[in-house]
This record gives sequence, C-alpha cells and structure tokens, in this order.
Amino acid sequence: MSDKIQDTNSLEGLENREQFKSRLGFVLASVGGALGLGNVWKFPYMVGKYGGAAFIVVYLIALLSIGLPVLMTEFALGRNTKLSYTGSLKKLLPHKKWYIAGIVGVITLIITLAFYSGIAGWTIAYFFKSVAGAFNGMDADAIGGQFGQFISSPFQTVFFLGLMLILTAGIVLKGVSGGIEKVCNLLLPLLFAMIIFLGVRVLMLPGAGEGVKFYLKPDLSQLNGDTIIAAIGQAFFTLGVGAGNLVVYGSYLDRKETITSSTLMVGIGDTVAAILFGFIIFPAVFAYGIEPTMGPPLVFITLPVVFAQMKFGMFFASTFFLLLFFACLTSTICIMEAIVGFGVDELKISRNKSTIITTIIVFILGSLLILSFGVLSDVLIMGQTLFDFANETLVSTILLPGGALIMVLLVGRKMKPEVIIDEINIGKGFKMNKTLYSIIMKYIAPIAIVLMFLQMLGIF
Repeated sequence: MSDKIQDTNSLEGLENREQFKSRLGFVLASVGGALGLGNVWKFPYMVGKYGGAAFIVVYLIALLSIGLPVLMTEFALGRNTKLSYTGSLKKLLPHKKWYIAGIVGVITLIITLAFYSGIAGWTIAYFFKSVAGAFNGMDADAIGGQFGQFISSPFQTVFFLGLMLILTAGIVLKGVSGGIEKVCNLLLPLLFAMIIFLGVRVLMLPGAGEGVKFYLKPDLSQLNGDTIIAAIGQAFFTLGVGAGNLVVYGSYLDRKETITSSTLMVGIGDTVAAILFGFIIFPAVFAYGIEPTMGPPLVFITLPVVFAQMKFGMFFASTFFLLLFFACLTSTICIMEAIVGFGVDELKISRNKSTIITTIIVFILGSLLILSFGVLSDVLIMGQTLFDFANETLVSTILLPGGALIMVLLVGRKMKPEVIIDEINIGKGFKMNKTLYSIIMKYIAPIAIVLMFLQMLGIF
C-alpha cells in the first residue's frame, strides 16, 4: 500500500487500511497514547511512597520483563490481523467466544475515556487560569478553595469535558496519518522540550537538591513485596496495556521493522518522560517544604502554590498546564481511536459516524462521572462516588488487571505464543527471544498480574 490513504472511512482489510507514514510517527503516537496524567502525578507519587530510586529500579525491571512484552503482544495482534482487538481475537481464535474479551476491553476504554477526559478538561481550564494570573498572590488555602469551587461547578466541569472531547474527536476524524500521526509528530517533541525546560528551571530553586537526592538515592529498606507489586502495577498502568487499545495502532503498522525495536523506543520514551516529570515535581515540592506523596492534589493544588511563589510564576504555571494538556490529548486520542476502530471493524460503520457516536456516549457518561465532584456527590456505589467507583474500583481494580490477565492467558495458552512471537520478529531490528517470550506469557506475566490483582483487592 502506498503512503497515500486510499479510503479514510474504511479500516477493514490490508489493501485499504490506513497506515502510519513513518516508524517515528508510530512510535510518537504510541508514546503519546501511554503518556498522560499517570506519568505526571502517579509515577512521582509512587516513587515518593515507595522509597525514591529503589522503586525506580524495580519499576524498570518490571517494565522490561513484563510490561514491554505485553505491549509487544498488543502491537503484534494488530499488525498480524490488521484489525482492532475484538477482530483480532475473532480471526486468531475462530469459532470461539474469546472475542468477548475484546468487547469488554472496548467497554473499559469507554469508561476510561469518560473519566479521563473530565480530568483532562481541568488542564485546559487551569492553563487559562494560569495565563490570566489567577494564582498570583494566593496561598495554599486560597488555591485549594478555588480548586474546590471549580470542580463543584456543573457548568465549568461539563464544558471543559466537552471541549476536551471535541478536540480529541476533531483529530481522530482526520484519520491516522492526516490527524493522529501529524498531531503527535508536533506535540511529542514540543512536550519533551517543555518538560526539560521546566525541569532545568525548577532545579535552580534553593533547596531543590534535597528533592533530587530523595528522587535518585535508593532507600533499600523500602524494597519489599508491596514495592515489587506496586512497580509491576505501575509498569502496566504507565503503558496503558490491558484493554487492548494499542492493538489498533499495531494494525496501522507496516512490516519493515520488528515490533521489538518499536516497542523498546515506546518504552524508553514513556519512561524518560515519567522520570523527567519527577525532576519537575520533587525539587519543587522540597524547595517549598511540601509533602511529595500527596497524589492527584499535587497537580491542581500544590504545584500552583509552588508556581505562585516563583519569579515569573504565571509563565511557568501556564507552560506546565499546557504541557499537561498535550500529554492528556495524546492519550485521549489513542483511547478514542481504539473505540472508533471497533465501530468501523465490527459494526461496519464509517469513521465519521463511529467518532461522533463515541463522542456522544463518552460525553454523557463523562458528565455523570465528573458531576460526582459536585451536584452528584451524594450518589454513591459501594460507598464511593460515581467517579471514584468508575476509576478506582471498576477500571483500575477489576477491568484493566482482568483484561491484561485474559490477554496473556489467551496468547500463552490458547493461541500459543509462537504465533505472536513470529509476528513480533518480522522485519529488521532487535528480535525477541522466543523461549523468553514464551516463559513470560505462560508463567511470569500471569503470576505477576494475579499478585497485582490480589494486592489491589487487599487480599495479598
């Protein structure tokens, strides 16, 4: 197939399926899909909670030994079949009902996009607030109060949710090379440049050295079972594997180079971004005596406090929230594309119609979830708000680990890993060892995911 797209409304079949124009475009789009809010607040939060650099070491081991092989699997499923996750399971496991796992994956992605787009919309609002100097002269209590008023405002939260979805849908509507690849080729280099710029500025703050010391000096006393399981969980979380959303990106990939080479580049890009974000957050919070293990409030309450105390703080706050918006946008594009790909492949509808239907469904569900911070805060499921139940219980604790477990069991036990490893190693570049891959998919990955699942449920 030539670089020219023959039919942007059809994803079906090798002869007319869209493709990324370049390997770099595929890698940047995949890094963008993995890069998001989790890299900004969750990775630094986990590093702070589990002993600094000791956690990073275990995380890197988990990423190389488990996370990246599973990511390779998603890419290989897509490239082998030229279909989304559900279609891949139908083709590789015919006359079986395992494709239901793909449908559950789409449901997972719809729920994920619904709550993720709501939080991503906050980054747009906070970018405008920063540009307007809304945090100037405010202390922590005032900024915290402003945040509380914002998230409890039905109009503002739903408006920015809708704006985020419209921006995402507009890019997805333009297709793979004309929309997703073009936007990611622009945003990802700009995003990394902004991360480095902010990191250098924060490292110049008085007292920042203590944050760097905490970040890079291992605390070996924290190396225990909890740290290891948490690192495995973060390896899955940061790459976004488990629901099969990156299968569709693999389906747009040619066979000139091995999937191993591309996956390594994606893993390196995502990990470097996560580590660099730590160089923004830890020196800043140590410089101003702030607790580094706060979690999500760190982004929307604590960091604005830090920026408010810095010289030219308005400029740096605006840069940070613009950077965060870019990271969120590349993630929402990836998630929406996987849902749209399902609509086109399985429901046989056009890209335009699938994108519009997806946007409407996600907006309705996302509105309900984001309103749980305000007018729907009294609506509880199992003692949790709608947002917390969808995010923490349904997706993070049940659907994503469960989906990842089913995927590795299907590849390791039903398809046989040899089918996938042959696809992974087609082309020029690094090759994945067949025996090692088989051991990972049959034994190491399933055991690791089960342990992670039990830890999330509080059993292990």
